[in-house]
Amino acid sequence: MVTSETFPSGLRLVTEAMPHVRSVTIGVWLTRGSRHESDAESGVAHFIEHMLFKGTATRSAQQIAQAIDSIGGQLDAFTAKEYASYFIKVLDEHLPVAIDLLSDMILHPALAPEDVTKEQSVILEEIKMVEDAPDDLVHELFAQQFWSRHPLGRPILGTAETVSSFSSAGLRRYFERTYAASHLIVAAAGHLEHAQLRSMVEHALAGLPIRPASALTAPPVVTPGVVSRHKDIEQSHICLGTHAYPYTHADRHVLYVLNTILGGSMSSRLFQHIREDRGLAYAVFSNLTTYSDAGMLTVYAGCASDKVNEVVDLTLVELGDVSRADVPADELRRAKDHLKGSLMLGLESTSSRMSHLARQEIYFGRQFTLDETLAAIEAVTADDVRRVACDLFLGGDLVATVVGPKHGESPVEGRLKV
Repeated sequence: MVTSETFPSGLRLVTEAMPHVRSVTIGVWLTRGSRHESDAESGVAHFIEHMLFKGTATRSAQQIAQAIDSIGGQLDAFTAKEYASYFIKVLDEHLPVAIDLLSDMILHPALAPEDVTKEQSVILEEIKMVEDAPDDLVHELFAQQFWSRHPLGRPILGTAETVSSFSSAGLRRYFERTYAASHLIVAAAGHLEHAQLRSMVEHALAGLPIRPASALTAPPVVTPGVVSRHKDIEQSHICLGTHAYPYTHADRHVLYVLNTILGGSMSSRLFQHIREDRGLAYAVFSNLTTYSDAGMLTVYAGCASDKVNEVVDLTLVELGDVSRADVPADELRRAKDHLKGSLMLGLESTSSRMSHLARQEIYFGRQFTLDETLAAIEAVTADDVRRVACDLFLGGDLVATVVGPKHGESPVEGRLKV
């Protein structure tokens, strides 16, 4: 059973009791991410995530690690463009320890100057890792071009210049204005009792500052174009895409089905026609990225440099075909069943249930039952798929990025029309 409530401070709590398991996963979700940073602050949300593991007013980084290891728990965190999450998975009997540890990290981070200096070096290496991983880099370059001059287009890690400029005092100012009750959600799933957990959370997070929620940034606008980055590597990496719908859009389930048909599974059109039929790529897939007010649908492929244009042309053919003709009934059936199966299998753990609760609370402010979601997927028709594909692919401007060795003519230029 799912239960949710909002405390007088603005802190939200959402739980799901799963009596048949012995674990509990609890997370503190910050409803602010890299899109809420200024240009000069780019990367600060991710930097703060790192710093919360470096120690608190009463615990060192080693003591945090020992506290979680001593109960066999799993502590982790991540930063995204619209939120950040800190979560612990433990046996149900250790839930009080998990709450105490999470609340200490959220309320009392040390943010010591010497730790800031060390973590700058760590994150600068993390930025270099992306630069050295062309399949990651091509997506970063795509976002920067796609939503140029908008915070959603910036890398979550920030840049070498911004990360190098951070100070303990600056991080403290960002932390104090951002980590407020109105920006936080506590989500938990597993063997728990809501009333008991509520009491523990209310006590542990009583010290959260109370401030009005800050406003979102304006929606981004797509900037068409082609970006190439030459690197001395063996393969070229392509990312091609167009706008998609926001997270809460009424046609979101149609979009999920369309993505599955296009490149979201091994039986998808892109995988079958580019990899299986022609052997042009080892990896080829489509992907949806959705936010509160925007989205993108992208196609990625890694191929030989002299095959870039052929792969792009074949991709455009697939985008056109799904826009101009109804999807056959058997293909639509496979896509729906794949989606439903993936969804249900993905929600079998307390960790995935906890994340699902938090994201629904962030974007919808309510919880959809699994039956509601499955019914919405089942209701998608071939007409729906073609209608949404037409909206996204026909007549619009596409964006593409290519990372790879220089090879004759500039690839892709002038080819991006479905």
